[in-house]
Amino acid sequence: MAKKSKKREAKKSEKTEDRLSDLPDSILIHILSMLCEDTEDSKEVVRTSVVSKRWQFLWMSVPVSLEIEIPDDCCFGPPGKWERHVLDYLNSTNRELHYWRSCHKIRKFSVNCDSSDTERFVKDVHLWVYFASKLANVEHFRLRYEGAYEFPQFAFKNTSWRKLDIQLGETLNPSANVNWSGMVSLSLRYMYLTDGVMEKVLSGCPNLECLKLYHFVDVHRLEISNVKLRKLIIDNSETDQCDLSLEILAPYIQNLKILGSCREIYLRNVASLVNAVLNFEFDCYIEEEDTLPRMECTCLKELFHSVAHVEKLELGPWCIQYLSILELEGWQPPPSSWKFLQLSTTLRQLDFPGICSFLQSSSDLETLVVDGYRESRALLLRYTNTDEQIRRFETHDFNCSFLHLKTIKILEFSVSVMPVVLEKFIIAAKYKKSDLYYVKRAQELLSIPRSSPQASVIFSYR
Repeated sequence: MAKKSKKREAKKSEKTEDRLSDLPDSILIHILSMLCEDTEDSKEVVRTSVVSKRWQFLWMSVPVSLEIEIPDDCCFGPPGKWERHVLDYLNSTNRELHYWRSCHKIRKFSVNCDSSDTERFVKDVHLWVYFASKLANVEHFRLRYEGAYEFPQFAFKNTSWRKLDIQLGETLNPSANVNWSGMVSLSLRYMYLTDGVMEKVLSGCPNLECLKLYHFVDVHRLEISNVKLRKLIIDNSETDQCDLSLEILAPYIQNLKILGSCREIYLRNVASLVNAVLNFEFDCYIEEEDTLPRMECTCLKELFHSVAHVEKLELGPWCIQYLSILELEGWQPPPSSWKFLQLSTTLRQLDFPGICSFLQSSSDLETLVVDGYRESRALLLRYTNTDEQIRRFETHDFNCSFLHLKTIKILEFSVSVMPVVLEKFIIAAKYKKSDLYYVKRAQELLSIPRSSPQASVIFSYR
């Protein structure tokens, strides 16, 4: 009897020593979720189901991330070997998805099909889109498809997606109303979109907070009435198609970025705008020397009027070049209320008139950041190739006071020193500390009289 009692006590002791299993489900699920932060580790979570009956179904409650990737080089090699390899991969992937549909939540599901022979995978991609939109509870669905793939109609009805990022190379064409009521972030890339399609999509996303449009065509009027939409990104920087002509009406957006090449951009109603990044260039052609491109100048003037009320503004190098051209014509930017201004510029003399004219309208400025951007200045040089014009640029006199300016940050240490009243002057230099040019400039800056003992000049190295 004593031996049996000891055995029972030993088994009971072994059972009570499994303190991990005694933890509440919420804590165990949190531990498992840290295990599958990487998409490659998601299978490890499923393997925990063999630990004990206590762990058998815990993995279903862990938010996982899944990824399917068909690389571009999968079409190369011996046909028989390629067929077997791809077929095995597709069969294995589809079998796994059958089990993943049991998950209570899939944090992110990514499908990347970079193969040049995309027609082989249309049926499989269709299955994966169906899995993401109808079978599983996917929060973030990301689809990259090199080639033409028509987004299926059933996918326009989904309430679990919070983020959708798709690249199809085809027209997005919902035949009925869109229902993406859970969507907060939408990214559309390399797609043919029309005004009517965008109207359907936006009306079907009442909770949308962020809209990103990359390299799209056929949209000419973007009217955004979504009250919760606060961020808009227009990016046409990685395409040769520069015929983008767009009118934007977005009374509720607070953050706006316009990047890349375009023909015309108009902001008709952006009353709530707080932060704006204008780093684009118009695809213009000057037929004759000294001939000012009127349409581009008119558009740019309207843009500056539209963003005069923002608190934070970033200007790209092309805009600054055009500002110099406009200044030569006698135009001055409207008075502004921005407190933060970042200028990407070559910091050459031909850029100074545009910079100075802009600063003269910035009486409320508190922080100025100058990024020494390097790029071709052919546009400005074509328009300013006469001796008289160059003389006017080089002898431009700038005289302005900044009552609120506290910080200047220069990201390229190659600017002349001027006495200003500041609290902080940050120099982010690419030069080594031992560089004589750097040392000379540093000494000049440190020798400037300071209006306050709290004023500081800070040098940082890149």
